Order: sequence, then C-alpha cells, then structure tokens
Amino acid sequence: MLSVENHNRDIVGLTYVYPVVSRRAGGVSLGINLNPNNQCNWQCIYCQVPDLHRGVAPVADLALMEKELDGFLHELVYGDYLQEHVPESCRTLCDLAISGNGEPTTCPNFDEVVTLVVALMEKFNLSIPLRLITNGSSVHKLHVLSALKVMAERGGEIWFKLDAIGEVMTQRINGVSLSADWQMKQLQITAEACPTWIQTCVLKQQAEDKTFVLEYLSFLKAAIGHGVQVKGVLLYGLARPSLQEGGELLVSADAAWLEDFSQKIESYGIMVKVS
Repeated sequence: MLSVENHNRDIVGLTYVYPVVSRRAGGVSLGINLNPNNQCNWQCIYCQVPDLHRGVAPVADLALMEKELDGFLHELVYGDYLQEHVPESCRTLCDLAISGNGEPTTCPNFDEVVTLVVALMEKFNLSIPLRLITNGSSVHKLHVLSALKVMAERGGEIWFKLDAIGEVMTQRINGVSLSADWQMKQLQITAEACPTWIQTCVLKQQAEDKTFVLEYLSFLKAAIGHGVQVKGVLLYGLARPSLQEGGELLVSADAAWLEDFSQKIESYGIMVKVS
C-alpha cells in the first residue's frame, strides 16, 4: 500500500512515473521523475533521495515517458490500482507532479516534457492540476519559462522551494549560497509565469535560529512590496527520514511552532497550509 512515509520512485518499476500519497496534495499524486540519475544542482540536508550527487537532469526519453505515463494513467483512470494499493481515505488522483530525484527544470527538453504531459492529461480528460516542484534555479531560461506559461494555460501551478533566506542559511539548509535578491528575482519570474505557492520545509534548527522568522517575514513583506503575487505558503516538516549525511539527526519543527509561524505569515494576508 502507498503511504506518506514511502515515496520510493521505483515503487512501480518505471523510469519516469511513480505514484505517491502526498500530504500536501491531499491524496494520490502521480510523479514524473526527470532526474532518474539521482543528480541535483542543490543538496538539501533533508533530501530523501538515496545516493544523491551534484549535477543536472539528463535529456528525457519522450517515447519511453509517453509509454509509461499513458499506461499508468490508464491503470489509475480505468483500472483498479487505487483500490488495490491506496488507503481508502486517499483514493483520489489529486495532481500530476513534475518532481523526482533532483531539480526537474535542469532537464534540457523540459518544455517538450510539459507539452507531452499536457497532451496526455487532455487525452484522459483530467481536470486536476499539473504541478511543478522546483527550487527555481532555472525558471529564467527561455525554454523553461515557455513551459511554465503552458502550465498556466492548463490550470497548473508551481511549488517554489524557499526554505531559508540569504547566503548563510541557504548554504546550511540547501547546500547552495543564495542572496535574498536572487531568490526574490527567481520567485518573481516564477509567479509572473504561472500561479505559484511557496513551499518551506522547517526543521528544528531553523525554528531555533532567532533570525530565521525575521528574515523570512521580511522577505515576504518585500515580495508584497515588489508586487509578487503568490497563492500562499506550504509549511511542512519531515514525513520521511533524510538520506543525506547526518540526516538521521534531523528533527522537524514541532506542530505548535509551525502553527504559530503560520499565523505570523497569515498576518500579511497570505494563505498558509501546514502539513
């Protein structure tokens, strides 16, 4: 049975397609993994990808992806996969999510992937969102930007990773040093192209850092001042253990802290969902 504790990308033995039960999606999310090489341009300390290496996604095999996605969607829509493998309370296909074992927008033919996925969603008459889960590092590239606009036309949305603000904490949490200005620029590009949620994983070490809340709220205030429009913020803790070095020591911020933090964000008129 699928569960929120198991997001194994190989669970159905396919290269690109994998089903998960997602807390944030609220049911079954059909993932599209553009990084089967386990390479990512970031290295977040909470990442649950085994044998993660620095790098980018390879060129996607569109023929193989179409075969896998078409076949598995047939199982979900017309077959009994949900009844046999998903807890009764979660037997709803909530979205298709371009995500996986690294940063998907580093895929050289990302735009062709989006075109293919949209076509198959139309074939199966799916009225659910196509979501992209991204760290935002490549959204300024023209072929990625054009794909985001296609997603927007199809009712899609983006979940934009923002776990920390500024060079010191992004290095600590995400394994890259990012300035707040760069983060703002990438978020603005993303939100202008397609409806966007900010997604933030909060660990105990962030919650215990006195500057984290101040910097995060200051960033949101600045974003509002720049006219950046986001749908809301997705706050979440760990559902599965990190597979990075030292990951076994990581602990989520506790539920009470997350609720208090969400109320601070909501005071800016921004919707928050806590998982």
